[in-house]
Amino acid sequence: MSRPTLYIAITNHGFGHAVRVSSVAAKIQELNPDILLIITTTAPRWLLESYITGDFIHRPRAFDVGVVQADSLNMDKDATLEKLREIRKKQNSLIASEVTFIKQNRVGLVLADIPPLATRMAAAAGVPCWMMSNFGWDFIYRDWGGEFVEMADWIGECFGMCDRLFRLPLHEPMPAFPNIQDVGLTGGNPRYTNEKIREVFGIETPLEKTVLLTFGGLGLEEIPYQNLQQFSDWQFITFDAGSPDLPNLIKVKNQEFAQSFPILPRPVDIMPVCGRLVSKPGYSTFAEALRLEIPVVSIRREGFAEAAVLLEGIQNYAEHQILTATEFFEGDWEFLRQPLHPPCLSDKLDKNGTEDIAQAVVDYFS
Repeated sequence: MSRPTLYIAITNHGFGHAVRVSSVAAKIQELNPDILLIITTTAPRWLLESYITGDFIHRPRAFDVGVVQADSLNMDKDATLEKLREIRKKQNSLIASEVTFIKQNRVGLVLADIPPLATRMAAAAGVPCWMMSNFGWDFIYRDWGGEFVEMADWIGECFGMCDRLFRLPLHEPMPAFPNIQDVGLTGGNPRYTNEKIREVFGIETPLEKTVLLTFGGLGLEEIPYQNLQQFSDWQFITFDAGSPDLPNLIKVKNQEFAQSFPILPRPVDIMPVCGRLVSKPGYSTFAEALRLEIPVVSIRREGFAEAAVLLEGIQNYAEHQILTATEFFEGDWEFLRQPLHPPCLSDKLDKNGTEDIAQAVVDYFS
């Protein structure tokens, strides 16, 4: 008997999609180690391995473009449209090569987040396609209007072939999907104790004066790090390897820390020792913060329809501050000394999305 095989396709955009699927993949592996994972993404292997500790096959392929960006806030719509046209033009050959691979490897199920062509690949290979997301790319592109509307229609047709959508919290309606199952928040769980993190990184500040700066895999070009000098009795933590050397800024990716951990900590490992995180709108960061009930300070993100939905969710369910780009890039960061706003709603979001999606996959194969 060959092993049950799950083919996971991840959108070619930033790190957030890879993070949330990897948390699900890790849980699948924990529930049934016999399931073989084939993870198809251009995200780096080290990112996947920071969540998935067991074996998997990494297949570097891209089936969509997401949005072409210089960094986490700045988008290139012209380049995005050009790449979208190219993918649409080549879709038949892209699908054909993957169908061959899927059949040769006896894949039993495709799980995608959320490249539209995955549905057509699965259909052509004769296997179901399940998807997980809080938005579809049709939602992003349709908001841009013009020539993107035609692309949104094409993508909506692809999503219409999805057999089952696990719709994550902080979502748009996602009307293109015929079969929607709402689930809870996804994300990883902290791997190390707070004591271990504080000891290795030498964190001595109280919670309310310890701040995580995290802007996703694409980072930001011009973080005004000079503002940190006005907070000498605060501790800031960053994953930005290019950040300056400052006495109150810890760089997690510094080699001196690597020997203290079997796997270098991720943002989710650092969050519990912080009184707040400063970020941009991104589902994976927000979801992990909401799971751990960490306050969120976020910059607004213009021109990206998902951002408004995410920020509304943060205002509803987390202690928060929402900043304009001017306040973040040109201000003196006095917002850090201001009290956080309480969540607008008293309800809590379900935190079991990772577990529920993973269990559904395991049940399917059993």
